[in-house]
Amino acid sequence: MAKTKPSSKNRRDRDKRKSRKDLDRVLPDRSTHKTTPKESAEQLVARATALLQTSQADEALPVALKALKRLEKQDDALGLNALPVLNLLAEINLELGDADEARSYFSQASQLDPDGLIPESLGGGVEKFLWLAQLSDEGGRDSVAWFEKAITILRNDITSTFESALKAQKSKKLAAALCSVIEIYMTDLSWEPDAESRCESLITEAILIAPESAETLQTLANVRISQERIDEAKKALTDSLVLWKELPSGAENVPDFPTRISLARLLMEVGMENDAMEVLERLIEEDDTSVEAWYLGGWCAYLTAERSKSVRRMTTHNGTKGVQDSELEASLVSSRDWLKKSLHLFELQDYEDDRLRDHAAELIRDLDTQLGSADEDDEEDAAEDDDWESEFEDEDQEMT
Repeated sequence: MAKTKPSSKNRRDRDKRKSRKDLDRVLPDRSTHKTTPKESAEQLVARATALLQTSQADEALPVALKALKRLEKQDDALGLNALPVLNLLAEINLELGDADEARSYFSQASQLDPDGLIPESLGGGVEKFLWLAQLSDEGGRDSVAWFEKAITILRNDITSTFESALKAQKSKKLAAALCSVIEIYMTDLSWEPDAESRCESLITEAILIAPESAETLQTLANVRISQERIDEAKKALTDSLVLWKELPSGAENVPDFPTRISLARLLMEVGMENDAMEVLERLIEEDDTSVEAWYLGGWCAYLTAERSKSVRRMTTHNGTKGVQDSELEASLVSSRDWLKKSLHLFELQDYEDDRLRDHAAELIRDLDTQLGSADEDDEEDAAEDDDWESEFEDEDQEMT
């Protein structure tokens, strides 16, 4: 019996089945294919935080901004759950050098937590107020107002904290905030009629709550210098040094680089040049590109030489013996070397402290007068080398 011709309908059904099989070979199985779920705002914050902690602030910024936008879509207005991302965005912008953006985000965070009552684990706490004090455009009274808000919060936290380690940490932070207010009253607000009494009250509290803080003792010394109580200032500086000078760099109790730069200045101001030079030499070991450290080292060596000359004038009948004394000359040469290094780095880095540059250049001119030009010394050294080489050649000729 002959086969019957398939109907057109059967052919169409068969073609559809074949086409479907062909598509199934190239397309993924839709029954098992899953889309990647979107990251939550919390997950984005965690990822941005990890990037920031690994020095990838550029990559952290868009991730944190994405987290903020996600929160903005969830609510008409940002709520307390936005505190972590606002603080994070501020920290990222600080790392990127954008102080204005950082201040803006900290300001938004302070509006959500105006009294610092939200726990630090939820993005609250005192840090935003401390940063707003430091980043204030107005400075002066505005900075003091932010610091005072932070100080009030820290005092309350210390009172309600029973864990000794946490209490010590917050006490040290409170002392640092009190010292920051003192610095403002000694500079921007020094014209205030109660500036000195405010400083005395603040430093008394700071010493009571953090008596073994190097920074607090250093601030005490600064206050005592301003009051011309130099012996007390020297004692405070010595006590400050003892706390950390034998510790390795990077140890927790070693003050940060800028604080030790300020310490060196204070030590020089009260005539403790040897201690100041030890501090500066250690700073140079940690960062040999610091213009200010090299400059202060040069100035310190200069002051050491001037003090030596003054002592000699007082102890001899016929005045100073000039720069022939080896110890004195070594101080002068060292001073010029340090100052020249600072000016070299100044030019390389386009440093912006013109007063530092001008003072360093002035000191170098005086040192050239006392020692002779460094160029002349180089020429004399070259001439001595030539004479020695000629003498050596003559001896060779005689031997042959």
